[in-house]
Amino acid sequence: MKKLFAFVATMGVLTFGLTQAVIAQDETSPAETSVAQDEAVGQAAVNAAENVEFEAEGGIHKNLKTKFIEGNAAFMSLVAIAMILGLALCIERIIFLSMSEIDSKKLLEEIQAALEKGDVEGAKDICRNTRGPVASICYQGLSRVNEGLDVVERSVVSYGSVQASNLEKNLSWITLFIAMSPSLGFLGTVIGMVQAFDAIQNAGNISPTVVAGGMKVALITTIFGIIVALILQVFYNYILSKVEGLNTDMEDSSVSLLDILMKYNLKFQK
Repeated sequence: MKKLFAFVATMGVLTFGLTQAVIAQDETSPAETSVAQDEAVGQAAVNAAENVEFEAEGGIHKNLKTKFIEGNAAFMSLVAIAMILGLALCIERIIFLSMSEIDSKKLLEEIQAALEKGDVEGAKDICRNTRGPVASICYQGLSRVNEGLDVVERSVVSYGSVQASNLEKNLSWITLFIAMSPSLGFLGTVIGMVQAFDAIQNAGNISPTVVAGGMKVALITTIFGIIVALILQVFYNYILSKVEGLNTDMEDSSVSLLDILMKYNLKFQK
């Protein structure tokens, strides 16, 4: 990929140099035109070689680090804080959800085996010794096994809603940082444009060197704001997929638990 990028950059620089040489040809003599073309091609080759060497030595991560330092410190620090906090929340949710995932099929089989012997307390102990929302829901259902299936079902549904809300904890904060990151970048863009126009007003002309600083800050802050938002969005979607999987697992396990308890009632509570 680096070689392809370097090749495209080389061709672009060479093409630009040759174009400039052709434009200058109308204003110079044939001899001067030949010299200008040679100089343009030579300079283009030197620039291309420097770009290739820079890519080989630094890489994209070094380029991003350099540009981050060159951006406005106030806005770039805010974008960095948003990224750090957002990633911290994402990592916390991923760890929590990963710890909540269990082999629910195996759990239900152990519960069923205990209930087939009439050992309700043994089934409760299995749930207590198992982590995750599925085990908690099963424990709530087993705690009311003697109150009828209707009571068990209401208890399981109510406690399942609580567990589902617990799985989605802090997701609103992650969405906040996803929205804030590009907004901070765009705010930096506006501030950079204002700085550019202030520089024009103070200098009394619109020379590229006058507006370059403000424009550079504007573009850099926007780039990093979008990058942070994209990174957090990927983690957020991954977290949502895990939450959906756990919710589905809880619903399936609740239905299976009710079937197991129905068989238990028919066998031991006639």
